[in-house]
Amino acid sequence: MNICVFCSSSDKVSSEYFTEAEKLGALIGERGDTLVYGGANVGLMGALAKSVHKSNGKVVGVIPDFLKDKEIAFKQASELIVTDDMRDRKTIMEKRSDGFIVLPGGFGTLEEAVEILTLKLLRRHKKPLVFVNKNGFYDGLLGFFKQMVDENVAKSRSLELYDVVDNAESAISCICAVDSLQSNG
Repeated sequence: MNICVFCSSSDKVSSEYFTEAEKLGALIGERGDTLVYGGANVGLMGALAKSVHKSNGKVVGVIPDFLKDKEIAFKQASELIVTDDMRDRKTIMEKRSDGFIVLPGGFGTLEEAVEILTLKLLRRHKKPLVFVNKNGFYDGLLGFFKQMVDENVAKSRSLELYDVVDNAESAISCICAVDSLQSNG
């Protein structure tokens, strides 16, 4: 399975989030799955990719040229795809992935996850989407999603298009269970 993970590129996030990223990376690698991600070697992105690589998994990094030039690309990636811009990056990541996991992250992570959610709402794909809500990180966002539905600016079925878990093990279990159902359905 090709699993796309969206997450922070910051080195200043909580050590608990680094631990979760490393666990997720080890699980992806040990299962023989492929990580598809933003291509950086810093922050949670770097911890995740290094963990997949250490577990003998395949790492596909997708990074815009302007970020690669800043020397933050994970050069040990099995495949490093350099794009012209962020839009191309997201398109490639979406097309190359069978499912999506969202670890804690900033505006870029949020933008990527919401685009995948929107595409799923518009029936452009049926791929699983899982938020890892470690320490309630996404409580505010999930509450806002519910508020949008409560105030009739979003459809109620929007809340059924993603799953929420609190750790890496549950995220892998959830994404693989949903993928298995879709493959057999």
